[in-house]
Amino acid sequence: MIRFWNRRFRTGILTENPEFDKEMQTIRKEMKDLVKKRFAGSLAIRMVDSGSCNACEAECNALSNPYYDLERLGIYFVASPRHADVMLLSGVMTFNMTPHVLDAYKQMPEPKWVISLGACPVMEAPFEQTFAIKGPATAHLPIAYHIPGCPPEPIEIIRGLLAFLKGI
Repeated sequence: MIRFWNRRFRTGILTENPEFDKEMQTIRKEMKDLVKKRFAGSLAIRMVDSGSCNACEAECNALSNPYYDLERLGIYFVASPRHADVMLLSGVMTFNMTPHVLDAYKQMPEPKWVISLGACPVMEAPFEQTFAIKGPATAHLPIAYHIPGCPPEPIEIIRGLLAFLKGI
């Protein structure tokens, strides 16, 4: 135990990679500026799960923790599609959820965008197209940007949102 505390006093508490922190500072500043410029300081995202394993949702939950803290940048997850600028879609388009996803998209005010998240919406997941799966999300919705991964890490989601903001 003494060795642990001696090492702790010498090195301090290291929870994240300092180089990663520098990258995050750059991303945060750029993202905050883009949200302020393109969305008057507030970007509302409606997360919609169309039939996933919830791994992508768990990674999105991490975006609200104190380390990533998207709300500090003006990016908010909202409960209603009527308040959303962007739909963040995860999961395969299942037979049961497709009408609800399309309904949520119709309820969003113009201009509106859809970002697909993970491997499932683009049918890269290990699912075959059956009666229960209605195909890739691109067959049903205009996808503005895709964030790859299974599941994508929070930093990859942030990088994807930044790329999306740069592209519109």
